[in-house]
Amino acid sequence: MSHDVTVIRTTTSSSNVPHASSDTLDRGYASSFTGMLKPVQMLALLLAFICVRSSVWTDNSAFCYFEVITITFMILILIFYLVNVFRIYRMLTCISWPLAELLHYAIGTILLLIASIVAAVKSYGLSGLIAGSTFGFIATFLCTVGMFLSYKVSFITQSSGPYI
Repeated sequence: MSHDVTVIRTTTSSSNVPHASSDTLDRGYASSFTGMLKPVQMLALLLAFICVRSSVWTDNSAFCYFEVITITFMILILIFYLVNVFRIYRMLTCISWPLAELLHYAIGTILLLIASIVAAVKSYGLSGLIAGSTFGFIATFLCTVGMFLSYKVSFITQSSGPYI
């Protein structure tokens, strides 16, 4: 009675694949729609911050809030971008990164919308503040798109099985 040994390969070796998993950069993410959306979001937030920061304004609390929200949200988007590009999510498996990104977008988009509305109301006649609030609204729209894409990754992709 002979027993045949069958080997089933479940992964590919790194010698056959030019960009294997040992590569530290995820160029596929950087060239995807979500990967290209994040730098555009950061640019819109940076322009909103610069417009408000460089203009003359009198109401400190409203525009300080706008500045804090835009720069904080921009830094957090940069962190999530770096986590995805450098594949840090593979090392920190205790965090659900798609869910964390969804919550980040949900909370940040609401705060950014409030900040943009307040900046638009308080910016009567000052062109720098009008431009800053306009870029704030553009960033709010872009972050809403990012939130929708994070929702698709967090819930729709994970809930659908291979048989659907």
